[in-house]
Amino acid sequence: MADLSVKIAGVPFKNPLITASGAFGYGKEYEQLYPLSILGGISTKGTTLEPRFGNPAPRVAETPAGMLNSVGLENPGLDHFIQEGLPYLLQKDVTIVANIAGSTIEDCVEVCSRLDETDVHMIELNISCPNVKHGGAAFGTSCTSAAEITKAVRKATKKPLMVKLSPNVTDITEIAKAVESEGADAVSLINTLLGMRIDINSRRPILKQNVGGMSGPAVFPIAVRMVWQVANAVNIPVVGMGGISRWQDAVEMMMAGAAAFQIGAALFSNPMAPIEILEGLNQYLEDNGIQTVQEIVGSVQPW
Repeated sequence: MADLSVKIAGVPFKNPLITASGAFGYGKEYEQLYPLSILGGISTKGTTLEPRFGNPAPRVAETPAGMLNSVGLENPGLDHFIQEGLPYLLQKDVTIVANIAGSTIEDCVEVCSRLDETDVHMIELNISCPNVKHGGAAFGTSCTSAAEITKAVRKATKKPLMVKLSPNVTDITEIAKAVESEGADAVSLINTLLGMRIDINSRRPILKQNVGGMSGPAVFPIAVRMVWQVANAVNIPVVGMGGISRWQDAVEMMMAGAAAFQIGAALFSNPMAPIEILEGLNQYLEDNGIQTVQEIVGSVQPW
């Protein structure tokens, strides 16, 4: 077999497949199908300082080749994660990435400072959340606010810090360079694209929040483009995500410049996707005489 191991900001992963935040929970349901140890990593359900009950239903809607969600970061809060979720995951021989979020910089700093005292392997900061102190615009939609929150969180933890970028911006490379300049050890992208569906009979949006984040195969070409652009703009590792559902997608994403990749929406339609993707990736490397998966990272040859 080819060597599938990778390192992101010094953190070892046995393979480049990471389950995306929000799609895998703490893995307990999927563990009925396969051991969590087959995964490279798990990005946990987004954790906030206090428990969140999420948005009112309906909060999920189907779209052509994808889905919309406005779940609203429902999670049991930091205390529960530290006391129950994290200890459970640390027994599973898999790299744990703690995805964290907050409505204020102070909340994110508090979460990170407390996680700094745990054995979690890496922190993934979600900057797609609305900044309630500045009119509700997401932290990740301007270079200034993205840099500000990254700088504050960087001071709060010694853990490797990955910043998850929003695609709902004019130039994602500028956001990536802004967080890199303030101490991000890696970036992950893309988070969901803002979308909307309307019930033509009731004339109301299908989602109670009117709009939601779009994920699934339909966003894949956009994700590949943004990963390629960011990988050529920063000097830190890029973790790619957005619409990956097959091993071919994973290869393509890594060729665009992703050192590792996350899968999310694919898990809902095919819970066995991680096994199929890893098997296909390994077979591709063997068939092409490639000894390590790291050899294909950034190997695309633009015209």
